[in-house]
Amino acid sequence: MRNIAIFASGSGTNAENLINYFSNRNTAKVTLILSNKREAFVLKRAAALKVRSVFFDRKELYVTEKVLRYLLLYKIDFVVLAGFLWLIPGNILNLYQGRIINIHPALLPRYGGKGMYGPRVHEEVIKNRDPESGITIHYVNEYYDEGDIIFQARCRVDPADTVDSLAEKVHALEYDHFPEIVEELVSKLPDFT
Repeated sequence: MRNIAIFASGSGTNAENLINYFSNRNTAKVTLILSNKREAFVLKRAAALKVRSVFFDRKELYVTEKVLRYLLLYKIDFVVLAGFLWLIPGNILNLYQGRIINIHPALLPRYGGKGMYGPRVHEEVIKNRDPESGITIHYVNEYYDEGDIIFQARCRVDPADTVDSLAEKVHALEYDHFPEIVEELVSKLPDFT
């Protein structure tokens, strides 16, 4: 059984979806939730679902290697970013090369990069009158939203769509596809050395 850690900065709906999905699987389990926001609702979700969670600050991620030590302490095999808004530092990228993925609420390479998250992405899609949007699951590297694409799913953008209605369509794609893609990737992992 593989151990998954989820980094999240917000409400944690994708984290909850992954926790619930893997609670009935023998391939992996969500062992640890990490958040850089002390008041993030994802920490309350983790507590309600009896998953260990850790709040950390910028220094603990980028300077002291405390976050890396948490990953090692809990024998984490795979890392998922789900609404996490900071870049992952080199020490974690190097150790977990090919084992860190992110989900983005648009069809990359469009609408990615620093500051492009949540409603801002949907606003841009609607403003530019794109006929479709969707999700992108990709590997994480040292740049925002530039890692190799693993999977994309699409939805139609209707002329009447608002930011909220488009967000609902995109969230539906996330909930449908993200757990299965994570499971597929985790099941192919070689042993962690």
